[in-house]
Order: sequence, then C-alpha cells, then structure tokens
Amino acid sequence: MFKKILVANRGEIAVRIIRACKELDVKTVAVYSEADVDSMHVHLADEAICIGPGPSNESYLKISRIISAAEIANVDAIHPGYGFLSEKAEFADVCEQCKIKFIGPSSAVIARMGDKNSARATALAAGVPITPGSDGIIHTEEEALEWARKIGYPVIVKATAGGGGRGMRPVLNEATLGSSFQAASMEALKCFGDGSMYMEKLVDKPHHIEFQIVADSLGNVVHLGERDCSMQRRNQKIIEECPSPKMSPELRKKMGDAAVALCKEIGYENCGTIEFLVDNNRKDFYFMEMNTRIQVEHPITEEVYGCDLIKEQIRIAAGLPLSEHVLNAQARGHSIECRINAEDPSRNFAPSPGKINLWYTSGGRGVRVDSHVYSGYEVPPYYDSMIAKLIVTGATREIAISRMRRALGEFVVEGIKTTIPLQSKILTTGDFQSGNYDITWVENFLRQEGVKA
Repeated sequence: MFKKILVANRGEIAVRIIRACKELDVKTVAVYSEADVDSMHVHLADEAICIGPGPSNESYLKISRIISAAEIANVDAIHPGYGFLSEKAEFADVCEQCKIKFIGPSSAVIARMGDKNSARATALAAGVPITPGSDGIIHTEEEALEWARKIGYPVIVKATAGGGGRGMRPVLNEATLGSSFQAASMEALKCFGDGSMYMEKLVDKPHHIEFQIVADSLGNVVHLGERDCSMQRRNQKIIEECPSPKMSPELRKKMGDAAVALCKEIGYENCGTIEFLVDNNRKDFYFMEMNTRIQVEHPITEEVYGCDLIKEQIRIAAGLPLSEHVLNAQARGHSIECRINAEDPSRNFAPSPGKINLWYTSGGRGVRVDSHVYSGYEVPPYYDSMIAKLIVTGATREIAISRMRRALGEFVVEGIKTTIPLQSKILTTGDFQSGNYDITWVENFLRQEGVKA
C-alpha cells in the first residue's frame, strides 16, 4: 500500500479522497490555489502546498506545479479525482515518467478513450453498438454538410476532446448546421484546446444510462450496475439515481456485458464509466463515451452496492486484487443524488459565488452529504458551481424519493442561491415519481415553469 498520496484536485472530491486515505492509514498532501486557502480539503490533509492563483489554468491545470509539489512532498502516488487533469493523458504520462503512480488507467488507455472518434472505433471493435456517424474528424462546414445529408437529420456535432456537455450541439436541419458546427468547435477549442469535431445521428428522446466498471491489474473486470443520468440541463446532470427506474433485467445484462467487453478489449485498469444512450422504447442502446476516472455521481453506486470506490481505486493502483465484496457485490435498495450547485435557476442558472452565512445540512437515516463547504465559507468564482452532493438511500425507490424530499427541505444555505428549490419541485412531479423522463425532460419542465432553459 502507498505511504503518501497527493490529491490533485479541490472541493468535495478532494475531501472524499482524503477521507478514504485516512481510513486506509495513508498520508495525504493537498494542493490548493490562493482562492482555496480556506477550503476544507486544505485543513483535512496532512500537508498542503499552494500551487498558484485562483484561476484553474494557473493552478489546478498546471502539470508542472503539481508534479513539483509531488516531488517536494515525496509522494508515492497521485489521485486526480474528476475534472481538471483526471482525463489528460499527458498528465498520466508525466506521472509515469516521474515514477509516481497515477491512480487511474494508463496514459495510453486515457488517450485512446479520451478521443471520442477513437473511442467509437474501439467500441465497434469490441462489438458494442454505436450510433451512425462520421468516419473520423470533420474538418470543414462543407464536410459536415455532406455527412449530415448521408446520416440524415437530426444529428449532433461533438468535439473529439469534449466532455461535461461542452463542445456539442444538436442540429435539427441544414439551416442551423454551419453555425452549430462553428459554435461547438470554438467552445471545444476554448475549453479543451482542441476544436476537432465529428458527427453522430441524434437519438430521439433518449435515456442517459452509465455503467460503473471496476477492473484490477490481474484481469478481474466487473460492473456495478447502472446509474440513470437523464435528469440534465444542457448536458449537465442535476439528479442521478441507481438503479435506473426504466431498466429491465434483460437490458441490464446486455449493457453490462457490453461495458465489461469494452474494458477487456482495451485492457482497462481502475474505475471507469461507460456511458450509453438508450432509445425511448428501451430496446436499443448505443455507446456514447467512456470516462476514464471516478464520476461525480459515484456515491449512489457505493450506497446500492455496499462498496467504497475511492478505496478500491487506491487498492487497484497499489497492485492489489479487487476486494471480495466488490467481486461479489449485489444491488440492494435505491439511491438518489442531487447536485447542490451555487446557481440561481431564476436567472438562467447564473453562478452565485459569495459568502455562505449559514450552512446546515440534512441528516438522519439513509442521508449522506459530500461537501467541502461550511458556514462562513466563501465560494470562489473560478470553478464549477457544485458545492455539495446530497445522497439518500432507501429500501425502495419510493422511500428514497420521500427521503430526498425531506432531506432537501432540511438543507439550509443562506448567503447565496442554490438549485435546492428547483430539485425539490422536480421531485414532486408525477413524471419523476413514475420514472417517466428522458434527457429532454428538464428543459421542457423549465420552459413550462417560465424559466429560461
């Protein structure tokens, strides 16, 4: 087992990793920007090193500064969390060259699956269904027009280096193709430094279903069921649940087997997520992408399958086999997660940074809160707006929904705006309670409520 791990992240995931390390009796090193000097992860770690100013491109995205901190602290390994450098093959490669264990897959696998076009080809080779799409990168609007006519509208243009809903645009007809192609490419260039695009057939009103994969270095590969992430706005998830309310045992087996086959095809190691689109009839499914890291929503899988995925990541990276309780994990109950974001839904989800005057989280049986904030904490303006994850678990989906409604009602945040009122309202709708929703539902609901989607 490792003696000391550097956590190359911030916020709730940094706190989550540090807590897992403490339970494994592993020392931790936090890195932080000047804006995060008072963040909880800095106080919980055994050591903390400042790596630059607030903006992430001057701190958390600076590979050289993180590696310097790792060498100064003499760590054995680096955990990247999610976001920032977690899916940057260059970062994993530098760690490998510096003889520091990267807690995740190899740089070669990250590069292969991080490029969306390459990932589609890999999925196809593994026998995993993919949507009809372009053969490789589309370089010009003229090429995009040719492919759209060949595939047939509606289509979606996507950045090969995209993620988190950025660098993609649905296109319903030829009139909007050019502007959508350019807008998505420019967004991808700004966010990821790569504006390369490809195109897929747009699946009508699909469900966004992802499978959690865990694989060790000894050839053991298992999936821990699915998460339904269809409750999303502009491709940003708002509420997730495990298992999916619309999944049949037959479809779960087909999709789970496909996810495992894909991981075996690429020799995957560590935790990862295979994301699929499932058609509205819940008969056909298509590979969308692979996230070669831990997901934001991993806690709902932990609660249903009785495991600790962060600890498992660390064990796998240390060369240990999958834990017996992971190899033999069985689903039990139902879990729902609400992402508590510092945003104002009434103002087109404008970010709401600032000082939290009062922070009171809910509790009780089956309630878990993952967060890095507290009363008096100043939410900085530089990063993702998520400030907490509220996770509830119950014996049935109905119990989990009731528990989440109660927990949201007890959650008090004063000083900034959050998404709590919106999520509370969503949980009261008949569609959510019946599980009758797809990835278009939230934006339709917001329009009905008179809120700009």
